[in-house]
Amino acid sequence: MSQEYEVIIGLEVHAELKTDSKIFCSCSNTFGAEPNTNVCPVCSGFPGMLPVLNRKVVELAVKTGLALNCEIADYCKFDRKNYFYPDLPKAYQISQFDLPICKRGYLDIDINGEKKRIGITRAHMEEDAGKLVHQGSITSTPFSLVDLNRSGVPLLEIVSEPDMRSAGEARAYMEKLRSILLFAGVSDCKMQEGSLRCDANVSIRPWGQQELGTRAEIKNLNSFRALERAIEYEARRQMEALEDGEEIIQETRTWDEEKQVTRSMRSKEEAHDYRYFPEPDLPPLRISREYVEEMRKLCPNCLMRRKNGCRIFTACLLMMPLC
Repeated sequence: MSQEYEVIIGLEVHAELKTDSKIFCSCSNTFGAEPNTNVCPVCSGFPGMLPVLNRKVVELAVKTGLALNCEIADYCKFDRKNYFYPDLPKAYQISQFDLPICKRGYLDIDINGEKKRIGITRAHMEEDAGKLVHQGSITSTPFSLVDLNRSGVPLLEIVSEPDMRSAGEARAYMEKLRSILLFAGVSDCKMQEGSLRCDANVSIRPWGQQELGTRAEIKNLNSFRALERAIEYEARRQMEALEDGEEIIQETRTWDEEKQVTRSMRSKEEAHDYRYFPEPDLPPLRISREYVEEMRKLCPNCLMRRKNGCRIFTACLLMMPLC
């Protein structure tokens, strides 16, 4: 290639939290049940059903935030993220928008014997959507079935800064993040079951240019190998397109494991308008500093011992509606 390019990578990691029940109802949070058996009117989106927050989800989110050197918010709230998809029966997802529970953290990785710090923009709580079961590959299936067992499973979305510059760095970040989540006991991180998955935002720019290039988002990568190969392919695809005089468009792509290529799913020429607004059925949260500081003292270096370790007293956490 006549031009040299720099690859810019940011990751959005979704970790299912290790709770007994779902985030807003008492349905079981277990993997492998018969389709559409761990469901109720709340998580299947019946009109008029009211969510009730699972306290354990907040505890695990705070644990994760401390382990990732994040600031823990004194005040946070839930929001509705509105979009339509077949496995989202309410046509909105309860998530967090402008006031997440964790923000401004970092994670250090080792690259060729040198330490590199990757910034973490935020980590926020949300509910998972259901699952589409494709009859074949996602790009060739004649029809798909909807399983709502996963709908309402508690998620923590961990969003990095675009600080990674190679597929190897992205893999190192993902491996380090997984080890932290496992050690903290907040997720089982079984990528083969979808309890840890990743979306990769990839763009390129000529060396020396400060402005970021147009990015493509690669959805639902569920193995380290897939993450590394998808980023390598996508960076190469964008470079070849620019060399051929083509314009890179903002879009969502999927990874075809069989063909070892990324494929376009939908264009995203402008930022999607999710029409966020505060969730009216859930009060905002106040998280006491006493709780956070007690957790720091009980859990050295913010890494939770899974056995014979610290006990977290939920009475330290004050969740109060605000008026």
